[in-house]
Amino acid sequence: MPKWGARRRPSLLLGALLLIACLPVLRRLDWSGLSASLWRRRHLGLRADGQNFKLENSAFWIFGGSVHYFRVPRAYWRDRLLKLRACGLNTLTTYVPWNLHEPERGTFDFSGNLDLEAFILLAAEVGLWVILRPGPYICSEMDLGGLPSWLLRDPDMRLRTTYKGFTEAVDLYFDHLMLRVLPLQYKHGGPIIAVQVENEYGSYNKDPAYMPYIKKALQDRGIVELLLTSDNQDGLRNGIVDGVLATINLQSQSELQLFTTILLGAQGSRPKMVMEYWTGWFDSWGGPHYILDSSEVLNTVSAIVEAGSSINLYMFHGGTNFGFIGGAMHFQDYKPDVTSYDYDAVLTEAGDYTAKYTKLREFFGSMSGAPLPIPPDLLPKTAYDPVTPAFYVSLWDALNFLELPVTSEHPVNMESLPINGGSGQSFGYTLYETSITSSGVLDALVRDRGQVFLNTFFLGILDYKTTTIIIPMLQGFTILRILVENCGRVNYGNSIDQQRKGIIGNVYLNNSPLKNFKIYSLEMDRSFLQRFTIDKWNPLTEEPEFPAFFLGALSVLDSPYDTFVKLEGWEKGVVFINNQNLGRYWNIGPQETLYLPGAWLEGGLNKIIVFEEKRAQRIIQFVDTPSLGQHQYVH
Repeated sequence: MPKWGARRRPSLLLGALLLIACLPVLRRLDWSGLSASLWRRRHLGLRADGQNFKLENSAFWIFGGSVHYFRVPRAYWRDRLLKLRACGLNTLTTYVPWNLHEPERGTFDFSGNLDLEAFILLAAEVGLWVILRPGPYICSEMDLGGLPSWLLRDPDMRLRTTYKGFTEAVDLYFDHLMLRVLPLQYKHGGPIIAVQVENEYGSYNKDPAYMPYIKKALQDRGIVELLLTSDNQDGLRNGIVDGVLATINLQSQSELQLFTTILLGAQGSRPKMVMEYWTGWFDSWGGPHYILDSSEVLNTVSAIVEAGSSINLYMFHGGTNFGFIGGAMHFQDYKPDVTSYDYDAVLTEAGDYTAKYTKLREFFGSMSGAPLPIPPDLLPKTAYDPVTPAFYVSLWDALNFLELPVTSEHPVNMESLPINGGSGQSFGYTLYETSITSSGVLDALVRDRGQVFLNTFFLGILDYKTTTIIIPMLQGFTILRILVENCGRVNYGNSIDQQRKGIIGNVYLNNSPLKNFKIYSLEMDRSFLQRFTIDKWNPLTEEPEFPAFFLGALSVLDSPYDTFVKLEGWEKGVVFINNQNLGRYWNIGPQETLYLPGAWLEGGLNKIIVFEEKRAQRIIQFVDTPSLGQHQYVH
């Protein structure tokens, strides 16, 4: 896709041309499984008729499931959507992550795994309607709730309000996004039957003008389908918007009657919908792997439908927080999310069937007027031979061939670094270096986790609970290094305006601020990894100096299959396969394996790079069964 410059706003003429160009494609799709007559006479769309939904003049129940295209390899989209349809569901719901689609201000990416239009058209092709949830804030256990971190370059930024700096950015993003969405709407021949206005705003509720602004922003850009809100128990009473259908998010039957009563009082006799029935829960590093019993899921889904409510299963298939996209929670303690977004959902992280799938398929099949499609076969899994890395390079040596550092009198937080076209650094690590000549007490506010080194000697870790560290006796000039990791910006709650990462403010030694910093941006993206050419690696013949990058080769003799990377004996770091970032590992658990899609492997040799912060066993295992850790039932 062409990239738009910050000042090049797409014209309405371009939007009209896109619409005209897309309509013939949409009319060629097979809608037979959805009622073929509907697409020929599309006038009314999905609407509320008393307590019921109607699509045109036919009664309609939404039986939906959430799948996020950005968490599933593109090669597997069809597999996951066919499984959704075969479960007896008729609607796909998906969020749209602003931070991935506009990684730098004014530069848009809808290519490859971020091809939203292709995903929606594929849903239509397999016989699904679509409810789109474009945000701009989406929560979704994503870094900053899907908002781009470059917004935080503004020191006065007030996210999710009508603050001018925020609405101007939203307007430019929506100008671009909605041109892609418009021709995919139901009334234009597409599968999108409803669009959600923001996400769970009632529990944030900082600006009464904000939700009307988002509603108008959608409508002014041509959104003509049914508008919805979505709120949990904390925010339902405050989330109602004039002219927008309110829906609810819950996990237990006990919440259902309470929410129904609140909705009835707030918006009268209108269709009921549980926009998010939570089929499981997400996991945090250092915690348990949460699960929800399949019988409880079936009983709650049955109760919701029997109460006359439409339903969306969140998640039907969770997928993976590939790279660094996972978010965090921070109430009493800061808790970053694990790489897996398995969610104990209806399909596993790797797309396999579960007891929930079997029970829900039988339930929804009992209400279907026709036999359900046959579920697709499982994608095969395999265990590959272990890999012993043959080469390595320490981080300190790698600095010699990475991008030149930023020089600054004082530390600069990630988002405010003068890089990436003025958009700062979003993800990864940042290394801060300065010289010191004395010992004493080092004091710094680090977000989220900073490893402190004297030259290359590891001293300790600064984080939310530890803000000081003792510097031992020195002789002459010594390089102080603080390697800071953004472990994930908070995605839910009232602290999202305070999610700047790196070193925040000054670094003090014996209460005196240190100055003259070199700051290295270690984003660990493709362009970063491409600097590790073959001549930069050292044979692994002696004990490596950490942190370090390790290089090995995974041999695939036949067709590549899905597998799971197991790093037993390693401590904390990141895994890359053929320059694809699989995500973080950490021996505190609960997650013990990383999902490696076979679609990202090639026949022959596959390059595997592991960045390890502290220690390594030097053997990388590939197993055919995932391990997500000791489980605990969701309460």
